[in-house]
Amino acid sequence: MNDLLINKKHILFDLGGVLLNIDYHRTSRAFVDLGITNFDELYSQAKQSDVFDKFETGELSDSDFRDFIRQSANLNLEDHHIDKAWNAMLLDFPLERMVLLEKLKDDFTLILISNTNRIHVRAFTEIINNHFGMKRFETVFDKLYYSSSIGRRKPDTSTFEWILSENSLNPKDCLFIDDSVQHIHGAKGANIHCFHLSEDYDIVELLRN
Repeated sequence: MNDLLINKKHILFDLGGVLLNIDYHRTSRAFVDLGITNFDELYSQAKQSDVFDKFETGELSDSDFRDFIRQSANLNLEDHHIDKAWNAMLLDFPLERMVLLEKLKDDFTLILISNTNRIHVRAFTEIINNHFGMKRFETVFDKLYYSSSIGRRKPDTSTFEWILSENSLNPKDCLFIDDSVQHIHGAKGANIHCFHLSEDYDIVELLRN
């Protein structure tokens, strides 16, 4: 068995950057093209403004988020232009990663924990539908946790503790995989064994037996 999975019963996955390919720079460039030259000051992977945090936890509506973008840019941008730029970071979900999940499901509980907002949920649902169907994606996981649905987000240790409690999981039996180091720190606070998936790794190579 893969060394990472020895004595583990449950695998907790991040979505973007682990299973779904993403490129934050594409969204930044898309907003610059719309005339928002300071977008990188508003948003980054490691540190987000309070507005983006609230959007991820569902406290801010889609309309309020778009209005924030318009006000920040002082531009009268149409909704679909904002959504398209915002979703530009979402790329593809390689089939080999789905095949990996389906193999892992035979031996492990699989849980998805994603910081994501409703606009992105709709966009990556379309991506997954186009690749292999949303039903196939949803049935491979035992639980799907989107921050905008549960009102909680990484890297808060309390989020991981809540998920452990919800599923009656012993943290010693869990492996959490994420590409953001701050999320790793939060999970470690809940005594979960973690692996930081840097750009040097691909999830398929990492977990292949």
